[in-house]
Amino acid sequence: MTDPLLFALAVLAILATPGPTNTLLATAGAGLGMRRALPLIPAEAGGYLIAITTIGLALGPVVAASPALGMALRVAVSLYLFHVAWKLWRGASRPLADGAVITPARIFMTTLLNPKAIIFALGVVPFESPLWPAYMGAFAALVAGVALGWISVGVAMGRAAQAAGRASLVPRLGAAAVSAFAVMMLGTPFLR
Repeated sequence: MTDPLLFALAVLAILATPGPTNTLLATAGAGLGMRRALPLIPAEAGGYLIAITTIGLALGPVVAASPALGMALRVAVSLYLFHVAWKLWRGASRPLADGAVITPARIFMTTLLNPKAIIFALGVVPFESPLWPAYMGAFAALVAGVALGWISVGVAMGRAAQAAGRASLVPRLGAAAVSAFAVMMLGTPFLR
């Protein structure tokens, strides 16, 4: 996808779709607020850049040639997402504002394992172009913008939940959403 406008539109459409990283960003916005959630953005960008580059330049052909390896990766990612969901659920009884549940390291790892990276690496980022590093730079800028949007949604949700006296509801909803993504990741190959 070498057309810059189509590239940007495809990246924005995929990034804006709810997923595990976006769920964590929104949950962090609800619990930490905008200012304290901002350090999560470079963690997300770093996770995506490493995953996309690694898949696009090295792992894509290997995974495509080995369905068993692809399934093993799905299981590993799903187990990690269940772990993140469990941490969110258990942490719902204490304030998310302490920052112990949603950390830059957790955002980085969740993004590194995010299935969207496969889509970007194999279908969106034009690794065949000599300008692919510039596309990756544009990608990082788009990640930051979309992440700000998800954190803002979370801030609004957090304020509403706090006003209703239901602050623990936000991390529990986040845990349920992350668990749903883990289940979908495991179940998708069996639906074909």
